[in-house]
Amino acid sequence: MDVLPLLMLVAGSAVVAGAARRTPVPAPLLLVAVGLVVSYLPGVPDYTLDPHIVLPLVLPPLLHSAALDSSYLDLRANLRPIALLSVGYVLFATVAVGVVAHLLIPQLPLTAALVLGAVVAPPDAVAATAIARRIGLPSRLTTLLQGESLFNDATAITAYRVAVAAAVGEGVSWTEGLREFAFAAIGGVVVGLILMVPLHWLRTRLRDPLLQNTLSLLIPFVAYAVAEQFGASGVLAVVVVGLYLGHHSWQVDFATRLQEAAVWRMIDFVLESAVFALIGLQLRVVVGGLGEYSAGEAAWYAAVVFLAVVVARYVWVFPSTFVPRMLFPGIREREPGTNWTAPVIVGWAGMRGVVSLAIAFSIPETVHGGGPFPARNLILFLTFTTVIGTLVIHGLTLPSLIRLLGLPGRDPHAETLAEAQAQNTASLAAERRLGELLADERNALPSPLADRLRTVLEQRRNAVWERLGAVNEVTGESADDTYRRLAREMIEAERAVFVDLRDARRIDEEMLRSLLRRLDLEEAALYREGAAEDGA
Repeated sequence: MDVLPLLMLVAGSAVVAGAARRTPVPAPLLLVAVGLVVSYLPGVPDYTLDPHIVLPLVLPPLLHSAALDSSYLDLRANLRPIALLSVGYVLFATVAVGVVAHLLIPQLPLTAALVLGAVVAPPDAVAATAIARRIGLPSRLTTLLQGESLFNDATAITAYRVAVAAAVGEGVSWTEGLREFAFAAIGGVVVGLILMVPLHWLRTRLRDPLLQNTLSLLIPFVAYAVAEQFGASGVLAVVVVGLYLGHHSWQVDFATRLQEAAVWRMIDFVLESAVFALIGLQLRVVVGGLGEYSAGEAAWYAAVVFLAVVVARYVWVFPSTFVPRMLFPGIREREPGTNWTAPVIVGWAGMRGVVSLAIAFSIPETVHGGGPFPARNLILFLTFTTVIGTLVIHGLTLPSLIRLLGLPGRDPHAETLAEAQAQNTASLAAERRLGELLADERNALPSPLADRLRTVLEQRRNAVWERLGAVNEVTGESADDTYRRLAREMIEAERAVFVDLRDARRIDEEMLRSLLRRLDLEEAALYREGAAEDGA
């Protein structure tokens, strides 16, 4: 295996993603654009997507990380609309796009057209979360899109397997297809439910953060592999385990949480960057395989399939948003009200991504009997153009659409107020507990140390309230911003002194690392506070 092309891909995509942070263009879109250009540069190797790598090795950690960061309670509260999107819409889009493609393209039999429909049906987990984070969608819409993207891959992959079996001549009936779909879905959930409790138990029993984080890295691959071994959905197994572990992460040692957050941020950054770059880099491979189709003919097919994907999403989203609310009063009572703007955004936010391309590249070369799979290269091309079209057109216009519709975003003031109230309640409980502990003779402390504990509680309680204060007219900073900036300056001054003491041989290297780690933890806490305030 030649390692240099892989290193070039990771390093190049990381550089582009880092540069995107200094531009108004979301990183996924810039990575795709650069990949499209680079794919035709002389000397660039062929980066053909290998489904045997993407599906079992790239998709599980990305889904697991997204599940860890998702709110189980929010997903449960929105289970009905999420199920309509992740299951109902994917199946509807599979059929709708497949029928349109079959009627449009003479050489494409219905079974092969349904394969195309299943491939382009699921909006991508990576694309949805990356774009939603950047543009700041309202929290409920973000929950719907994240929930959809977590579960819809399982629906699409199962529908794809059924359609491929029919296309290659295995004689799969609708009854058998529904049975396979039910087995994959239920089996994936069952495997996740079986694995999640012992895996969480093991995480809480391990005391070494390095071992705990090693286990954390292995979990998505284990869940995926076990489910797939039984013919169930590995995607659903990964998501179920990730949601459970994320919901109970507070029970894990603090050192593990600190390391785990840093490790998964790095993994997300590297994999997401490489994935979007890979999408763009497929251009030369896909176009080169068109063969018998002229450029004009292929472009016409691509435009119609893209429009079919967009229209099918709106045809499903609008009725599924309003019809159940009209028919069932219980839904109106349980779920918050909505208007026409929400389904417009949800419909336009259906970006496709690397999963669609990986599934398309896994289409077999031949059917039973040895003949070629019908229009396989054209299906690859149409998948590629649909992915690029949704990423570029939807991704670039979605922020403007949100501003045009006047959709309310997150309310930082309300969030800070809720945080302050929660912190105040927790601090009062801690204060009562401290009083109970200090009343016990076994916990006797000198007065200065007891006062220090009370001071820590008071500072923690006041810190969030100070965030609601007035803005400094000179610097434009809030009081909390100024506090964090000054605290960082103080930490930097201490850090410089520790290094000077090490250089003067007054402390050794081991003591320097211990002192610097203490400062690093304090600075990390300041960073997390700032990130939480900024909504990052």
